[in-house]
Amino acid sequence: MVVLDVSVVNVALPAIRSALGFGDADLPWVAGAYTLAFAGFLLLGGRLADLRGSGRVFTAGLALFTVASLAGGLAADPGLLIAARAGQGLGAAVLAPATLTILTARFPEGPRRTRALAIWTAVSLAGGAAGNLVGGALAELLSWRSILLVNVPVGAAAIVLARRLPAGERREGRLDLPGAATATAGLALLAYGLTRAAPHGWGDPVTAGALAAAALLLAAFALVETRSAAVPLLPPHLLRLRAVTAGNAVMLLTGACFQVPMWYFLTLYMQDVLHFSALATGLGFLPHTLLMMIVGLRVTPALMRRTDDRTLIVAGALAAAAGFLWQGTATAASGYATGVLGPAVLVSAGGGLLNTPLTTTVTSGVAAADAGAAAGLMNTAKQAGGALGLAALTAATAGRGGTGRALATTCGHAFLIMAGALVAVAALALALPARRDAAAARGGTPPARRDAA
Repeated sequence: MVVLDVSVVNVALPAIRSALGFGDADLPWVAGAYTLAFAGFLLLGGRLADLRGSGRVFTAGLALFTVASLAGGLAADPGLLIAARAGQGLGAAVLAPATLTILTARFPEGPRRTRALAIWTAVSLAGGAAGNLVGGALAELLSWRSILLVNVPVGAAAIVLARRLPAGERREGRLDLPGAATATAGLALLAYGLTRAAPHGWGDPVTAGALAAAALLLAAFALVETRSAAVPLLPPHLLRLRAVTAGNAVMLLTGACFQVPMWYFLTLYMQDVLHFSALATGLGFLPHTLLMMIVGLRVTPALMRRTDDRTLIVAGALAAAAGFLWQGTATAASGYATGVLGPAVLVSAGGGLLNTPLTTTVTSGVAAADAGAAAGLMNTAKQAGGALGLAALTAATAGRGGTGRALATTCGHAFLIMAGALVAVAALALALPARRDAAAARGGTPPARRDAA
């Protein structure tokens, strides 16, 4: 639900505008309010799981997300819908790090944790790819309200199942409120500035002001974390682990290709160049989802017992780069088979190869007391990468054309830039410490600890 709701409303925006009387300037906030709150509160949500117990925080985030979904589905005016979407984003920011914290606390490093993280990654991939499919199907068959209301029975069932989870250990210490305030405000302004940059440009005064304020607040956050008497939101010693620092840099750059931009430009290509309907576009994404899940669930965990994570990340990034390079050559005459399906094989195989090793590396060598902080940081890097990537790519391709053959060229340029970014991912991944499941399973010292920067 958390990942699906990032994109599920996109195909229903015209219907929402007509039903609630949204103006053109306000309509983007139906999607933006969710991503803004989600990105802004992830660090806080991760640390709450450490201090208040991951099971308790998971259930609270799930309840908030479900109630906000109900409020959004029943909203009668634009303000209520935007507020409900922000409430969903806040619930998601609490829920997402807690899910990862529960897994890393339950499974020690080694093949069993890798298997758990492979399933976690596959579910996230399925949610991201299913957003347009589910949104298109529900919008065409029922109404735009069903896109939000469908979360209510799913969330209620999940809350019942969540009672089986251990509550988690409550730890002594005060939450770092100054750090929470500066980090949340800084990340929210960063997400707002990046979101606004796409339609208004980097020179827009509001965009520039938001990004400048974000930089100041994040600098203040860094200062607070080194001097806080409370439990820091992002412990400085966590950043001394090379797996965490280099891994999150790789995660940021990977998110700038996979997290949002790939789905965005593929949607444009299929709907406005190949003239697919919303439902057909959603179905067009199925090969990406299925292949990435098969590789991630079946192939990658087995390879991780025999091959360093770093090697798999490099190989996956280069395979995906080749796929985006192919995708970048697609024209209006290419059709679905050669314009989407062929590149999807390489892109999805590469994504399936690199996602689980990268998630495992970023969370390796982290003490149990900091598992939530590490999960919040990883999710923040991924979400910020998606927002930054989309803003940068839309700015880089602005003015290249907006319909038919010209739009195919625009999308092609975006995919070529993604290919270059993934080559950079492969190069940056060489800075990661070597790690293999077989070594972790024998009970050795996690490489991330030995290779602390």
